[in-house]
This record gives sequence, C-alpha cells and structure tokens, in this order.
Amino acid sequence: MPSPNRNRHRTVPNPDHKRRTHVPAPTDAEIEYRLDTLVKPAVYAELDYYRQLGHRNRLLGLPTMVALVLALIWRKVPGVCTLQRMLARERILWSHPATVSQPALSERFLSFPAVLFERVLYRVLDRLPERFRARTRPLALALAPLAKRFTALYALDGTTLEALFGKLASLRDQPDVSLAGHLGVAVDLFSHLPAKVWWAEAAATNDKALAPDLVAWLKPNTLVVFDLGYFAYWLFDAITEKQAWFVTRMREKASYRVEKVLVNREHVRDQVIQLGIYTKKVSCVHPMRLVEVKVNGRWQRYLTNVIDPQQLSVVEVVALYDARWTIETAFLLVKRLLDLAYIWVGSINGVKLQVFATFLFYAIVIDLCDDIADELGVGLEQISVEMVMRGLYHYVTAVNQGLWSGTAVGYLAREAKGLGILKRCRPREGPTISEQIRRALVAPPLPNANLTDSKSA
Repeated sequence: MPSPNRNRHRTVPNPDHKRRTHVPAPTDAEIEYRLDTLVKPAVYAELDYYRQLGHRNRLLGLPTMVALVLALIWRKVPGVCTLQRMLARERILWSHPATVSQPALSERFLSFPAVLFERVLYRVLDRLPERFRARTRPLALALAPLAKRFTALYALDGTTLEALFGKLASLRDQPDVSLAGHLGVAVDLFSHLPAKVWWAEAAATNDKALAPDLVAWLKPNTLVVFDLGYFAYWLFDAITEKQAWFVTRMREKASYRVEKVLVNREHVRDQVIQLGIYTKKVSCVHPMRLVEVKVNGRWQRYLTNVIDPQQLSVVEVVALYDARWTIETAFLLVKRLLDLAYIWVGSINGVKLQVFATFLFYAIVIDLCDDIADELGVGLEQISVEMVMRGLYHYVTAVNQGLWSGTAVGYLAREAKGLGILKRCRPREGPTISEQIRRALVAPPLPNANLTDSKSA
C-alpha cells in the first residue's frame, strides 16, 4: 500500500554507503609482513620531502598516517572513531600505540598532503616489477610473444568515483551531493599492477582530457590499449610521434582512405589507411592500420598505429584488445573489494589520500597473488584476487590453531582449489576467437575491389 503521507521524503539508499562490518578485521602476518617489507622503506625514504614541505616530526606524521590509512583499507575499519580507539590500544603496522583525539585525527585526514601518498605509491610500484620478473610462472599465452617486442603493455581506462558522504557539516547543507571526481588508470597487462593513476576533481571530466598526461607519461616502444572514449586523431598522432603504440576500436563513422591492402579474406581484412580525409579541420597525419575480423557472425574493427604485421599480427591485435578487460577487473576490485566505492570524507585532499592508498594496497595484493601463481606454476590471470583475500582468513585460523606453520603463499597454494583461489577452467564450445581468425587467414584471398574508402563524416 502506498504511504498516506504524500509529503514523506523517500530516500534511495546507496549500497556503497552502507558498512557491512562494524568492527575491524583482525590482522594477519602475511599482509603485515609485505606492507612492512615493501611500503615501510618507501615511507621513510619520503621523510626528507615531508620536511621540505614544512612539516615537523609530530605524532601524526608521515609514517603514522600511511599506517593508519592502509589499516582502514586492509582491516576494513568502519570509521575514524574506531581507528582512534585502535591507535590508542594496539600497534598498527610500524606505528606504536598513541593517544590522539578523534577531532585531531579527522582534521589530519582533511589536511595531510596527498602528494606524499602519491610519492610512496610510485616508490613501491617502481620496486614491484623487479619482483614480477624474478618469478617463473608462465605469462598469458596470447601476450607472451609481445614481451620481447615491446617495452611494456598497458590497459588504459577511466571511471567516475562515487558520491561523497554528507556526514561532514560542510556537506549537509548542500542540495546535491557531489561525486568524488574522475579517475584515469593505466594497468600493466602482464603483471596486472597499476602503473599510473590520474585523478581529476570534476566528475564529468572526459577521458580525453587526461590524454595529454598519458602522452607525457608514455615511454618509447610501449603499447597502450584503450576503448573508444579515447578516440581522437590528435591523440593517435601524439602517441605515434612519441614512438609509442596503441590498439583501440575503430569508430563506425570515421572517414578514411585505403592506402594499402595487407590481407583480404572472407572473414579477415587488414589495411593501411589514412584517417580523417573528408574533414578539413581534423585529420590524422600519420597512417594507421585497420584490422577487421568477423567473429561469431559479426564484424569487429580495430585500429592501431603498428603498421608492420610482423610486429603485431591480426591475432595479436584482437588478443590485445580482449586483454583490455584487465583494467575493468582492476576497477571492480578496488571499488568493491577494497571499498574505493565508499568515500570516507568530503574533502578533495581526503579523496586523494584514499585513492592513492587504495591502489597502493591493491598493488601489494596483486604481488601476493603473483607469488601464489608462481608457487602453483600457473598464469596470474588464473588466480582469483577476491578469493585470495578471503583465503587469508583461513590461513590466519590455521596458524592460530597450530594447523599450519609455513608461509601464507604455501598455505594458499596448497588450498587453492578448495578455497576457489584457482579459477575453474570452463569447457569451451567451439573454437576460440584466435582459432577462428587463424582459420580465416588461410582462406583464399578475395579481390580488392570489395574494399572501399569510408566517406562517413
């Protein structure tokens, strides 16, 4: 029955704004060891810069603040009040117990320089690739040959962060709750580690607005995969002039002229094209390569600036774009598993603290997953990150009950199948996409008369 009170305000609850836990999770030795080994040195290496910013050594200094913010994420602490009680009664990572008032701790979250967290994040990220290369587990089969041809492979995408909470007095009187900004992230396709994080205050920021920063960050001979949100002729030219590479989808209404036909089969077309020939103001200076494949009855069109098929084959172009899903998985994990969808504070500085700290902890978790993959001798993509996080509970229980005395990696690898850490291999129905393309490539060539320029505006 509808409510008799027509003036009653009905609120639509946001599930991201509901804490599922009210007490912090217990600590576990494995994550604490990794944070202490990988993050602590980076924190103390930034103390000189911390002092250059004019900050003195105080109770809530850089080491303590990094420890507290990581604890909020790692142990799912429900709020600052609980965190203040924890700090007064226990050792949190490398931070010893200390008595601090709740208002002082809240104020520190609002004012502590987020750039320090950003610098700590990149110090740790600079160290993790060396650990990744030292492991012997296999790389993704479709991408493994590309490791020798390109310096690095990245997936790029953007996402809008969720709404800020109205708990602060400064937000309660606002008629509309603002969003927490726009995030652009590049993830390494081999290691799944975050490589670069861009944050914009305006939630409505277009992905292409962050593209100049991407071009400045890219190094020669690196390849980046992105979707149609980054489709822009100037960006394609800028990446090419940086001597870097990209793979994306081809926009349906983009105009182009066919310069050279590389492959023309019934289900595969590979051409060198000139983009934007029918537009006077906007055009693409450098030639591009258009790859078209017919999979499951539908044509899929891809665009790249790698002109030489020996450097990047048709099968590899499709496989690279399919691997772009790695960035979508990363967004899912940091938002839902690590609670980045739950924005703590209403200040820009506080949002930045949470963003950089969340990706820092995410990198530590991915490093743990890669160790488990190495122990099992399987690819990293076969390990479920979410089930590894859940499996840590069983590891801590086994240690506390005297049932296990080894490492967490050893325990989780041994119990990988039972705990769901090792993803199930689902039987495939019919040939894979790569197999379909390979079969299509050996078909007899078609006459080039059926290839025409696109004259769509």
